[in-house]
Amino acid sequence: QVQLVESGGGLVQAGDSLRLSCAANGGTFSMYGMGWFRQAPGKEREFVAAIRRNGGSTYYTDSVKGRFTISRDNAKNTVYLQMNSLKPEDTAVYYCAANKWGAARGISTEYDYWGQGTQVTVSS
Repeated sequence: QVQLVESGGGLVQAGDSLRLSCAANGGTFSMYGMGWFRQAPGKEREFVAAIRRNGGSTYYTDSVKGRFTISRDNAKNTVYLQMNSLKPEDTAVYYCAANKWGAARGISTEYDYWGQGTQVTVSS
């Protein structure tokens, strides 16, 4: 069993940056593929970014390519999402998730563990 705890969300203005962190407890973090998803009010949860267990492969949704960077530190059991040039449409609750496959997956049903989420609000 893996517990995931996100942090780093907040209220920022358009164009600002934020770095989200997701700390994992339990399990062997380095074996899990990790992903970030987000859910805006009234919308379905959507994929944002994912990273393979060894960090050697990453995957992004088109709307964040060039602005967001996912990374991980297996020694610290933590995955990060650096978000630059934020836009109002990035406003959402951001969730991190872990999959036992160890892969960078873009489908939420392929993830086994989820955090509680952290709110990101971008004002125009």
